[in-house]
Amino acid sequence: CKTIPADKFAHMPGKDFNSPAFNIGHLSIYPVRLLGLLNRAELAPLNPAGWEDLFKAGSPCVDEPARYPSKDALLEHYYKGYRACSAALRTVNDSILAEPNPAEGRFKEMFPTRGGAVIFLAAGHPQSHLGQISMWRRVMGLGSAM
Repeated sequence: CKTIPADKFAHMPGKDFNSPAFNIGHLSIYPVRLLGLLNRAELAPLNPAGWEDLFKAGSPCVDEPARYPSKDALLEHYYKGYRACSAALRTVNDSILAEPNPAEGRFKEMFPTRGGAVIFLAAGHPQSHLGQISMWRRVMGLGSAM
């Protein structure tokens, strides 16, 4: 994200491309959930007002840059949340990860244990959305993220 111009951060080059603003905003609201699964909710930075509705799963990404927080605000919240997750993961007791996932529905079906859900939220989920940003960069002519 470092080399993406702030004025392009919320741009959508096509209807099937989520912008970096949307992807980072979406990922930034999930540390609350991940830290809750680790029984460390007190470490989670509070999501700013309105961000849950703007970025939750199923919310549309739209090509309206003014609708989204600034690049700096999005990245600050993203890093703050995942740094807290990283710190909590270093100290989590394995017995917590072996417990049943307290979620309901499809998320529990896909990830029956807390550990499975945590691995997804800490690795698989970010990998998917950061990969979208990598593709977005190429379409925008910014080259590989690597």
